Amino acid sequence: MINRRSILGGMALGAGGLALGGLAIRSQGGDSQAFSPFTGEGASLAIPQLYAGERRDGVRTFDLNLQEGVSRFFEGLETPTIGINQPFLGPTLEMHDGESVQMNVRSALSETATVHWHGFHLPARADGGPHQPIEPGGSWTAEFDVRQRGSMFWYHSHAHRRSGPQVYQGLAGVIYVRDQASEALDLPNDYGVDDIPLVVQDRAFASDGSFIYSTRMRNVMMGMMGDTMLVNGVVEPVFEAKTDRLRLRLVNGSNARFYRFGFDDDRSFHQIGTDGGLLEAPVQTDNVVLAPGERAQVIVDVSDGRPVSLLADGLEIMGMGTRGMGGNRGRDMMGSDGMRGSGRPMADWMNGERESRGGMMGGEMMDERRRFTVLDIRPAGRRSQAITMPRRLATLPRIDPAAAVRTRRFVLEMGMGMRMMRGGGFTINGRSMDMQRIDESVKVGTTEIWQVENASMMAHPFHIHDVQFRIIDRDGRAPAAAEQGLKDTVVVYPGEAVRLLLRFEDYTNPDLPYMYHCHILEHEDAGMMGQFVVTS
Repeated sequence: MINRRSILGGMALGAGGLALGGLAIRSQGGDSQAFSPFTGEGASLAIPQLYAGERRDGVRTFDLNLQEGVSRFFEGLETPTIGINQPFLGPTLEMHDGESVQMNVRSALSETATVHWHGFHLPARADGGPHQPIEPGGSWTAEFDVRQRGSMFWYHSHAHRRSGPQVYQGLAGVIYVRDQASEALDLPNDYGVDDIPLVVQDRAFASDGSFIYSTRMRNVMMGMMGDTMLVNGVVEPVFEAKTDRLRLRLVNGSNARFYRFGFDDDRSFHQIGTDGGLLEAPVQTDNVVLAPGERAQVIVDVSDGRPVSLLADGLEIMGMGTRGMGGNRGRDMMGSDGMRGSGRPMADWMNGERESRGGMMGGEMMDERRRFTVLDIRPAGRRSQAITMPRRLATLPRIDPAAAVRTRRFVLEMGMGMRMMRGGGFTINGRSMDMQRIDESVKVGTTEIWQVENASMMAHPFHIHDVQFRIIDRDGRAPAAAEQGLKDTVVVYPGEAVRLLLRFEDYTNPDLPYMYHCHILEHEDAGMMGQFVVTS
């Protein structure tokens, strides 16, 4: 049943904002069947169906249907939702590096949508951004070669000014890319048994069970946050571990909330991968921080047989440490609360380089510092033996800034008050998103440095389509070990400048752009996004 906090929080938000109302999707015809696996607080973890498509003429083909539905997240309550091949979220798509795929997408939704393959290197025509809209009752086909290292990616709506509400209602799913190198390693690899995808999403519910999606200025400014966590569509799920080590593949699928993940007993674990695949070597840690859009792969040892809970602390992302606002460049704007109230500063989990400093607007107003239970892990009485952790995971290209032919500068800014409400408050280099404007043009076969600077008072996850990049430095300092892999999304803190190394290979199109944007979806929808083309 819905807990009292969730009901009251949902009612309070709905009173001052906009409940989904007209945004809520009502089931029709064959879509009316509720998605029963997503039911009950503390239910067993739902493992998304593994969907490998069908081989047709040598091409791996996926048939994806965007549909309206009804889901049961709490006993006795039904929630209008959106899903892919099901009422809420979508199956885990499985594909392999080097093969050709065809994505056939049909929409039975009542509004225009898109499906973006987040993190993929592919032609702009197949990217699934706002330039590839799928109208109600329409269809779209994306064809591309899989050119990715083995990792977990995800797919989600990227509709123009509608990404936020559509992802919130469920238009998202996970993609597993396999490759020979990563499959040959002695790592947990049995899907749903010891290799577990975890799509983490905070949501707000009204007392009748419907989602609340508010467009109040606060929620535009901070992004939409909820007080109830869904993990693969389940509230506080339980998982029975039948092996001594588990590989958890985390994706922060929330619209706006940042999380610090760790275990309730402070046990350490190994992070083995980030957005674009495996790290060069495992990184031992006791927490992982993910912004919206980021992913991580971790391995946790449960051979002691004790139950353990994976927790997620919401992080404060508002602060005054920007240029010209009296703060110190690069200081911690995300608060100082540790995973278990230890008061550990950000330095503990971001390479020891920043001082602890509280944010400008905390507490009830922003409601960012909320603790969630992600997963209760209960080891079975009889388990298979643990793997031997490999010392070496992957070989990554050397980071060579000297190879760059030029440096581009991207300044993220937020206007306040009426400027924000009029749609001009979220900018990159002083300009809000314009579908008709190409902001940058890059040459195929070249390497560039993109310097992303945050001139606002809150942290922003910066996502770039088409390429996997490497972080050169943060304010001149080397990134933490867990950030030294391939990335497609990077957090830029208030007052900070982050340098990225990107290489643009093939897929030229002077007329059809890729996107770069803040992955707080409400910021993206409000205009903190730009476009670039790759030319010959």
